[in-house]
Amino acid sequence: MLDESLLDDPEALARADRRELLRGAAEAGARVRTAVRHATEAGIAELKPDGRPRAVLIAGPGLAATGVAELLGTLAGASCPITRLTPTGVAPASGALRWELPGWAGPVDLLLIATPDGSEPGLELLVEQAYRRGCSVVAVAPTGTPIVEVVQGTHGLFVPMATAPYEPIEPLAASAPGVLWALLTPLLALLDRTGLVSAPPETLEKVADRLDRVAERCGPAIAPYGNPAKTLAAELAEALPVIWTEGTSAGPAGRRFTAALAELAGRPALTAELPEALAAHSVLLSGALAAAADPDDFFRDRVEEQQVLHARVVLLRDRPAGGLTAGPAARELALSHDTAISELEPEEGGDLETLAELIAVTDFAAVYLALASGA
Repeated sequence: MLDESLLDDPEALARADRRELLRGAAEAGARVRTAVRHATEAGIAELKPDGRPRAVLIAGPGLAATGVAELLGTLAGASCPITRLTPTGVAPASGALRWELPGWAGPVDLLLIATPDGSEPGLELLVEQAYRRGCSVVAVAPTGTPIVEVVQGTHGLFVPMATAPYEPIEPLAASAPGVLWALLTPLLALLDRTGLVSAPPETLEKVADRLDRVAERCGPAIAPYGNPAKTLAAELAEALPVIWTEGTSAGPAGRRFTAALAELAGRPALTAELPEALAAHSVLLSGALAAAADPDDFFRDRVEEQQVLHARVVLLRDRPAGGLTAGPAARELALSHDTAISELEPEEGGDLETLAELIAVTDFAAVYLALASGA
């Protein structure tokens, strides 16, 4: 059950936030600026690439690396294949994970390491393998971790991860808001230099500004009625989120929201992109999870009954390709099955800015849902 009274009490939220998730969400803009400075100090701004790499490979543990790879792949589009190297191993512990380069990887390819830990022996072995193959290597990780010495010893480029000046009581989750931007930003600056994405310093500053504005609108001091993140968290309290996305930026934002709900709040969610989502989830919305699937006896006593889980559609929209939109059809399908629908749409801006806004609002919502439900 969601304790909605907690959403009205900033001090109670702060006491419940042992993992410093709200602070991480609020400081996302500052993390971007710090990461830009670290990238500049590491020499990324002065790089003179010989040309675009044939392929970009990304390695790192868990959802942090997955999110970075997906976002970079979305922004790069068809200009270059961007692939995450999936680890193998007997457990998710840093010492048990192993990564392997594909057989075709060589001197014309780029390996990116993105890790909020930096103590994975498997990543050290991967860097050494890349060095033998002639791959260029760039790593973003915390300073003072074992991966740093290995990267620098094999003539790779290391960029310090933008960490917070405080240490959270509990270890940071891979979906924690601050982790994504600390890892992603230096790699955006790097791929801007190679011509794969457009992320010059002025664009990254706009991203930081957009994240700051979201923090002002969605912070713990803002009441739920004027706070889109708290409103969304309350709407999803007793629901199964069915996240439908439309537009270039919305797809990866929706998948990140699904991952954050699972890891931070312990909530399952489904996601799909419009218009295919309408066919993929039409039976789901007409089945037992639909709000209309209530027993016939409307006047029965529900006090002693267990809460029934119903689907709720969350529509994340960006500018759809060619101006065509499946939004009206999505609303019609949901409402025809008495399924409630929540909508989020970013303000106008570049792809990176709109992506940042959707991610930031849904990050705040996942955090509020986690705190108010005691996760």
